Amino acid sequence: MKLSLVFTILAGIATPVLAASPTETAVGDIEAGKLKAASCAACHNEQGEAGGFPKLEGQHASYLYKQLQDFKLGMTGGGAEGRANAVMGGMAMPLSDQDMLDLSAYYASLTMSPNTTPEEVVERGQALYMGGDIERGIAACTACHGPRGVGQSLAKFPRVSSQYAGYIDSQLRAFRSGERANDPNGMMRDVAMKLSDEDIEILSKYLGGLH
Repeated sequence: MKLSLVFTILAGIATPVLAASPTETAVGDIEAGKLKAASCAACHNEQGEAGGFPKLEGQHASYLYKQLQDFKLGMTGGGAEGRANAVMGGMAMPLSDQDMLDLSAYYASLTMSPNTTPEEVVERGQALYMGGDIERGIAACTACHGPRGVGQSLAKFPRVSSQYAGYIDSQLRAFRSGERANDPNGMMRDVAMKLSDEDIEILSKYLGGLH
């Protein structure tokens, strides 16, 4: 029996791309976003993927837009709200809502590069991701991210498959400690606080090849 609790953490070309907005009707312009992304390339490179930083290409536009909003809110709200990150907060501050929509549309239009899963974590990673752990009250990750880790655009649940293991590891630890707190209704914090260091390492590595 799998738990039905939710597990959220922290993907083809189309113009325009829908992204979440206060009215749910605003759209981003891919070509405009490509031009605006020049300032992002220093860390994320032109394709939106660089070791040490999260892969952006192929991520849901709605999720990317929410994160940019949260980074800006983390700065304007003094860290009490949103997502606190000095670097990304500074980058998000001058962005308008349309800038965020355009950037989100651009990165969502790209294709995320594939990743791999080390053989030694496949069995344990699959069991934890697909079924959770009933005895410890750990939800199955599939409830929000789906069996292939592609997430849900409308719900703003991110794609986690093919993401860098190091980034997933750092975000799970941030949710567990409460350092990151921009998850809806504390869903990720609730799950992450029940994960051991070994669980986090296994899940982070497993998700690389989940595609």
